[in-house]
Amino acid sequence: MAADPAPVPAASQPAPVFSDDQAQAWDALAERLTHAGIRLIEEETDAPDSDAPGSVMAIIGKAGSGKTMLLSELTRALIKAGVEIVTPDYEARRRRDMRRLAILAPTNKAASVLRGRGVPATTIHRILYTPVYDPEYEKIAEWLAGNGPRPVIADLGESALDRAQAFYEQVKSIPGALAAAGLRGSDFIKGWKRRDEPLDVGFVDEASMLDARQFDDLCEIFQTLVLFGDPAQLAPVGQSGEMVFDRLEAGQKLTLSRIHRQAQDSPILDLAHALADPALGFEDFEALVRDAARRDERVVWAQRVEADLMARSPVLVWRNVTRIRLIHAFRAAHAAPLDALLPGEPLICDGLELPLKHRRKRIDLEARGLIKGAQIIYLGPGRRPGFSRLHVIGAEEPQVSVASIVKIEREGEEEPMIPYAANMGAAFLHGAAVTIHKAQGSQWPDVQVFAPDLYAAARSNRSEAGLPLWKRLAYVAITRAEKRLHWVVRNRLARPSGGLRTDDLAAPAAPLTLSGSPDAY
Repeated sequence: MAADPAPVPAASQPAPVFSDDQAQAWDALAERLTHAGIRLIEEETDAPDSDAPGSVMAIIGKAGSGKTMLLSELTRALIKAGVEIVTPDYEARRRRDMRRLAILAPTNKAASVLRGRGVPATTIHRILYTPVYDPEYEKIAEWLAGNGPRPVIADLGESALDRAQAFYEQVKSIPGALAAAGLRGSDFIKGWKRRDEPLDVGFVDEASMLDARQFDDLCEIFQTLVLFGDPAQLAPVGQSGEMVFDRLEAGQKLTLSRIHRQAQDSPILDLAHALADPALGFEDFEALVRDAARRDERVVWAQRVEADLMARSPVLVWRNVTRIRLIHAFRAAHAAPLDALLPGEPLICDGLELPLKHRRKRIDLEARGLIKGAQIIYLGPGRRPGFSRLHVIGAEEPQVSVASIVKIEREGEEEPMIPYAANMGAAFLHGAAVTIHKAQGSQWPDVQVFAPDLYAAARSNRSEAGLPLWKRLAYVAITRAEKRLHWVVRNRLARPSGGLRTDDLAAPAAPLTLSGSPDAY
């Protein structure tokens, strides 16, 4: 199992230096938490009060304004105050006086970005549903969590328990510890149940991606909810340009406006913030991109799409027709057959095609990361007809074998080509190119933005929530780049330098196999 980095103890970190707006946001949130019975300065907590009124606040700011830093420091302060972190792996029996915090993101990729920075985040879905453990192995989980004696397990020796304990002392992961003892996920997780009790404090990153239904569910579950979002991103499809934090009163929203020194040193973020100028036209913006490319290698004025990058970071486009053309060019460049996938081809989960009676299996698949929009790498056919072996990017246990319905859309044709099709299961589209909407919440070291599509958006004169659509698209697209932005200005594809690969994908200690017949899901 790929272990998540544990939160860095505050003592080993230099004291954070907050900007004025961050300090004001911290003070406001600390006051709100004090009303909820969590005092950060005194590092004290009161027992939770289920009758206390709920509260919602939002921290909003553009890329580089320090939202993630503030979230991280608040998490550290809550841990120092004795607040317990809720994880999707296992929940020990709850003490009545225990305060709890969950850090959530809408997608696996967004959660993994936070985990890479030492914040123990998970997806919204995996907090809504909790695993049901085999009663025998649950004794190990309770022992590791400090709520029970060292158990005696008939099919596990003392050395196996020692390995589990040693792992848990290093990484606070119950599934990881059980895997270290020689157990597979299918041995100790017997199913999933919807959470039937409220939670305490929730931090939600990438809140601009939330739709109204998700927001309402989170408000129902959490007594204190804090949203972190970027108002310059694209609103969820079907919400008329409105984001959920737009529904909040002015006193519930705190804005971070200062761009920090480390952000100001980034030419990518300079370009993102230049889009706020209402007088800036598309041609003016491209001139800024070209000038940045002359001065800094982190911006590339690209004459063609690089096929080598598409296998791990998709080309970002606006139009579906562009997406389909680039996918076919990528597959042709790798000599991929029409009726099969090559190991290493990227996919995007397009949802689950399951009838309502298979609700439990749907929860099982989604809990393992197969949610709409998840990024996947195809590893090869499964052992059973209709199954595929997959690597779920950003998932805590990334390897699964699952009944698959893979669709490769064809230009000018309504019906896609389907190289793999179980009767029902997880549905996938090809992932060498994706729309900018679907890219929200994700980041890649190198990002290729297909500029001709943004030019088409500019020519359409469309707007969203009072801003030109092309500017929102450009802002989201270029802020997906962690290290290098490739601004592609021609409809050309560079041939790959080698074949597709899978050896660079980290594997968990015990890959999960979702058991059952192909017709089951």
